[in-house]
Amino acid sequence: MPQHSSETRTETRTALVVVAHHRSDSLTAHTARRAAARLEAAGYRIDLLDLHAEGFDPRMNGEDQPDWGNREKAYSDEAHAHMRRILDADVVVAVFPVYWQSVPAVLKGWIDRVWNYGFAYGRSKPRLAGKRMLWLALAGAAADDPLAESMQSVLEANLSDGIAYYCGFSRSTVGLLLDAEERPQRIDADGNLLVGAAVAGAEREAQYTDFDRRARKFVEEFLADEPVAA
Repeated sequence: MPQHSSETRTETRTALVVVAHHRSDSLTAHTARRAAARLEAAGYRIDLLDLHAEGFDPRMNGEDQPDWGNREKAYSDEAHAHMRRILDADVVVAVFPVYWQSVPAVLKGWIDRVWNYGFAYGRSKPRLAGKRMLWLALAGAAADDPLAESMQSVLEANLSDGIAYYCGFSRSTVGLLLDAEERPQRIDADGNLLVGAAVAGAEREAQYTDFDRRARKFVEEFLADEPVAA
């Protein structure tokens, strides 16, 4: 096998981009493709993991149930294949719609089955130590909705503190992308859901141009904070 210089290894860093949406024509899938393109332009090799397209089963099973007395348990072949993809990645970028201030079931199930005991946690030296994580979360709530701030806090506590940092990631960032729906949505003081008229024409184009700009900014800020090689 040919030897690679440290320079070459730097040029071939890998970004695992995880898409959690059942439709390939969704805004989520579009955002994932654009994020992947920006990462590729920054020198990353892209491993695009579309959980629905690849038929990932998010349901826990006996093979992948943690055995607290055996951190060396051999999990299912499917789980181990996904573990290898995570180990091969320098950064992981998850792109998903926000469901009930959390991630969709397919993404939660991927974390439950793959980020497992003995692999992602349960060791004095985490195997995922030093990796970096970006969560791009698409939400239908309007930017001026009072719930937006609490949504950001809930996602950060759950995803960054409760998952990424717990598993040894050196950095985890939640990029909350509001105004993802073409019909503006907000909750009023009485808890009623208010849905506005759909935007169209130039207004619609401007809304999604701004959405793409905000998504790109999250990726670029994430890239700008990369550690400098020694």
